[in-house]
Amino acid sequence: MKELIINSAREAGKLLMGKFERGIRVEFKSKFDLVTEADRQSESLIIKRIRNQFPDHDILAEEGDYGCSGSDFRWVIDPLDGTTNYAHGFPWFAVSIALEIRGRLELGVVYNPYVGELYFAERGAGAFLNERRLQVSTIGTMEHSLLATGFAYNHRKCKANNYDYFARFQKESQACRRPGAASLDLASVAAGRFDGFWEMMLKPWDLAAGILLVEEAGGRVSNFDGQPMTLDSLECLASNGLIHTEMQEILQQGCRPHDDLRA
Repeated sequence: MKELIINSAREAGKLLMGKFERGIRVEFKSKFDLVTEADRQSESLIIKRIRNQFPDHDILAEEGDYGCSGSDFRWVIDPLDGTTNYAHGFPWFAVSIALEIRGRLELGVVYNPYVGELYFAERGAGAFLNERRLQVSTIGTMEHSLLATGFAYNHRKCKANNYDYFARFQKESQACRRPGAASLDLASVAAGRFDGFWEMMLKPWDLAAGILLVEEAGGRVSNFDGQPMTLDSLECLASNGLIHTEMQEILQQGCRPHDDLRA
């Protein structure tokens, strides 16, 4: 399974690079949520490889509905995280694949083919960037921290649009970044490049591999209340652990997804 998940990510990344900056055809799933032919072809490639070896495993992926058989094994796939970046020729995008066994994340890969960086985590065995073992940063205060976040596709119309949090964290931290691919943001927390990350209304395929990377690199992942993360959570807070409480305190002060549900 380890070989399968790594090789699938690399092959999908090769496919994405073959189409990058070549006038990719873009469609819109909603007014602002786009998809490319590369998303669909990458997903098809990954699923074909998995089905060839494990035809009875469940699959949860961004672009298609593959049903649920109740298998103990579930693959969670984002064939192209950062589609907007990709479509505009901005080289911050990734393939993200994770494997759950009986509801627990066991393997995760996030691969940025543009720079050739493959992040891999195995539960209990650590997290790695190519061959280098990863460890979260040792920054201990918010004011010295570099943070990352993202905004949901419907941020123009929803109450919990993250603007309030972004302003607060920008004032309290050394700086905030918004690169545009949650899987890579989480991988960067695992690598110690970011000290913390927060975002709302992400999907399971955005989170799965990145959560395991952060945890296996010694970091902490929770919802905004500090409770354990699940793939269905509408809030994600990931950090080196040292600034988690400081970040959590700020995240109690703004608009959250349940505010939209009440509206």
